[in-house]
Amino acid sequence: MHPIAADWFARRTSGWRDWPEEEVLAAKGDTRVSVVLPALDEEPTVGEIVAGVRTLGPLVDELIVVDSGSVDRTAEVAAAAGATVHHRDDILPGTGSRPGKGEVLWKALAVTKGDILVYVDADLTDFRPHFVTGLLGPLLADPATLMVKAFYDRPLLDLSAAGGGRVTELAARPLLNAYFPELAGVVQPLAGEYAARRSLLESLPFAAGYGVETGLLIDAWREHGLDAIAQVDLGQRTHGHQDTAALGRMAATILQTINARVLPSRSLWPTLTQFERHDSAVVPRETAVAHPDRPPMRTVSGYEG
Repeated sequence: MHPIAADWFARRTSGWRDWPEEEVLAAKGDTRVSVVLPALDEEPTVGEIVAGVRTLGPLVDELIVVDSGSVDRTAEVAAAAGATVHHRDDILPGTGSRPGKGEVLWKALAVTKGDILVYVDADLTDFRPHFVTGLLGPLLADPATLMVKAFYDRPLLDLSAAGGGRVTELAARPLLNAYFPELAGVVQPLAGEYAARRSLLESLPFAAGYGVETGLLIDAWREHGLDAIAQVDLGQRTHGHQDTAALGRMAATILQTINARVLPSRSLWPTLTQFERHDSAVVPRETAVAHPDRPPMRTVSGYEG
């Protein structure tokens, strides 16, 4: 590991038990906390997560679900469980709407008021309140901390690989280690659970789709240095899994995001060709994987901050 990354890992890694709920609440003071769930067709899981977040009481000032165009009852289930629900298309309509996770995380800035935003994926099947308190702890304890990334064991995967899923180990980690070795100590760069100060998030561009976590990590480090970032071990996390072709599209998007930060003057081919069998024929399938970043939210007309 790069010596800078090794030093950071030793100093800036903690566990969720280091941040008991009562101590986190005492440290909160008048800091406003928003928990945001990006959701696309998560009817089976979103309600239980919302209910779990609500058990944190005064620690969470608002709980927002941003619907990314669900065709199931995600919005109704989330609202019934106690969340405020916004549809992606209704937020800053003058900017238009794009598909993908990066879009809803970016637009969440416009419908939340928290000084700190905690992002939690809506497909978790074992959400526990310490997912939120663990991420908040380092931010509330140290004003210099701007972003906190989660990491966790994923029991349905290879238990010998504590670092992350298939896209992390086969694409994101090798690319980050090669181009940004100072970030090699980040256990799960693609983790969907993380928290950050609004002042940071509204100052950074948001990459499209599944490139958003990678882009925010790189840009936060570049703008504010490695010590602005911390990471917390949340224990264990279980969620749904995508098929191999979907993971390939995710990896391609992440590659586009990293390339845009390494060689911004050199564009990559904007689509990914995959193949499907239909009866006796194998046919190509093209997917667009290159999309422009959304600009820093504080530069967007209509954003009130």
